[in-house]
Amino acid sequence: MPAISGFVDFDPAKDLPSFKHKVIFVTGGTAGLGRECVEALIQHQPAHIYFSGRNVDAATKLVESISATTPDVGLTFVELDMTSLESVKAGMQRFTLDRLDILMCNAGIMAKPPGLTRDGFELQFGVNHLAHAMIIDTLLPTLQRTAAQPGADVRIICLTSEGYAAHPRGGILYDRLRTPMDMFMGTWVRYGQSKLANLMYAKELARRYPAILAVSVHPGVVQTELVTSLPLLKKVFVHVTNALMRVPLMDPERGAYSQLWLTGADREKLVSGAYYKPVGVLTQADATAESEKLASKLWDWTQDVLVGFR
Repeated sequence: MPAISGFVDFDPAKDLPSFKHKVIFVTGGTAGLGRECVEALIQHQPAHIYFSGRNVDAATKLVESISATTPDVGLTFVELDMTSLESVKAGMQRFTLDRLDILMCNAGIMAKPPGLTRDGFELQFGVNHLAHAMIIDTLLPTLQRTAAQPGADVRIICLTSEGYAAHPRGGILYDRLRTPMDMFMGTWVRYGQSKLANLMYAKELARRYPAILAVSVHPGVVQTELVTSLPLLKKVFVHVTNALMRVPLMDPERGAYSQLWLTGADREKLVSGAYYKPVGVLTQADATAESEKLASKLWDWTQDVLVGFR
């Protein structure tokens, strides 16, 4: 792996390239970082942007707003309930184009109380990892066909978090993934486990599909609903932790810069399978996250789950 790079000065308005003829899919595009990305990417003239979410009203308003200013770019909302793999599978049938150049796995939840998805998996793991794995699985044939075309540059960008470091010792507790995993500091352990999965899955995608650039990225700590909607004690924990680390909280516009940078940065300067921090900083993850053996185990376990929903 190349030497860790430094901070990149980045302004999406002037630094992103044209995405003419490209098709983009952003999960969680109705609010927060996802919406910021949709609004930024649309200014660079892609052929079409798909974005997913649960809030139909917010999606309708976003489509109306963008269509009024950028009517030439196709924009399609895909309604998904990411607590249900059947809902994800059904929603993904709305993707009907024969190419896909950029898949941004942005949607996610954080610091939720113990709970299960509709399929019986620990809630944060089910939403943050399994639902995205289903989306990737569904779109992978199209991504591969696109990558095989001359001059193609296909990318999968998976949002993770520095919070991945709160994962259980040894990685993912597979024997507890079908339970709420209620434990001491469980809120952050469950979140860390799901973000570890996001990071490792990107690495495994890069190993198995070398024609596709697959990376993970920590956007920073951003004042989106993930933070602002937290109960008081959890919100204090986030603010105190960031103060101790001397990491400022960002507004959503700047918080989206890291994942936007990865959509347009020179591919020759990017490392497939790598983990990036704001903005453009190539970062070494911990030994668990860097383990090829553990990433392969996650891949196999995930495929065993998905096969029941194909």
